[in-house]
Amino acid sequence: MKNMLKTGAVNADDLLRRVSRSFYLTLRILPRAIRPQLSLAYLLARASDTVADTGAIAVDKRQMVLSELRRSIQAVCARREPSAPDLSEFLQAADRAEISAKDAAERALLENFETLLGLLSGFTEDDREKIRAVLETITHGQQMDIQRFGGTHEHLNALSTDDELDAYTYEVAGCVGEFWTGLCLAHVFPRAAFNEKRLMSDAVRFGKGLQLVNILRDLPEDLRQGRCYIPRQSLSGSGLTPEDLLNPGAMRRFQPLYDDYLELAEDHLRAGWRYTAALPFGCVRVRLACAWPILIGVETLRRLRGGNILGDPRVKITRREIRLILVKSVLLYPRRKAWNRLFNI
Repeated sequence: MKNMLKTGAVNADDLLRRVSRSFYLTLRILPRAIRPQLSLAYLLARASDTVADTGAIAVDKRQMVLSELRRSIQAVCARREPSAPDLSEFLQAADRAEISAKDAAERALLENFETLLGLLSGFTEDDREKIRAVLETITHGQQMDIQRFGGTHEHLNALSTDDELDAYTYEVAGCVGEFWTGLCLAHVFPRAAFNEKRLMSDAVRFGKGLQLVNILRDLPEDLRQGRCYIPRQSLSGSGLTPEDLLNPGAMRRFQPLYDDYLELAEDHLRAGWRYTAALPFGCVRVRLACAWPILIGVETLRRLRGGNILGDPRVKITRREIRLILVKSVLLYPRRKAWNRLFNI
């Protein structure tokens, strides 16, 4: 199974590197027992996300093709012959646009979707079921996102309540924590003793925290695209509307509410750090793969606290800074107390 992602018409490992800079680093360090499953699930999720985000295609068409993608994944996982979705319209839309390197990689995902399905068929029944379940949840979240925000960008739409925000962060990220943990329990440390309920709860919060950091960091860009993930009910309680957030001058009124969401993201990441610390110390690769996105998220939160998210340039952690985080975590790993203090926010 270790060479699985280097078979077929496409080098899926190369695709992975092209579509995700930071997550690729995480996946590369994972043990071989779980790296192919996580990598392929990520690529299939990115393919469906590319379909969901192709704004040049009508909402109804995107919804229909996402449903076809889901059914094809379900068929492969059940050992049935899949009906390949017609992605030609999405490929043509990509050809008409000015394609960046990232866009070209996502186009290649769609071009090679059937090959990725073929790779999926090579896993065990249990692993296929885990991949099917997480992709079912993710694509449902993507379809709900299209339903809320997939129309014209001329109107700014918002989530309604914090419950909707919590459900969204679970469907696109929290479920990945469950999937990741299920694979580790099956393949990496099957005999380790855990409070499994607590471990799974922290795994879900881990994923939610990473997604919430992205939401808070990307708020201005999402607003310009007609998407407001800060719930309307919460904004109303602060005397604000989603449209107010288009004005950098609204930051003074928005700041207390924004701080609350930063605090929630921090609490979720702290649960993720607790999750990481609960894993067997000898599972160095898995613990580092968990620690890195948390530490990058912590640094992002630190910077988000220092400015006006509605008006300042987008917070970005540079490659050099990411390398420093990685190197420091590796050097401190043998010193347990010092390593645990890396989560310092």
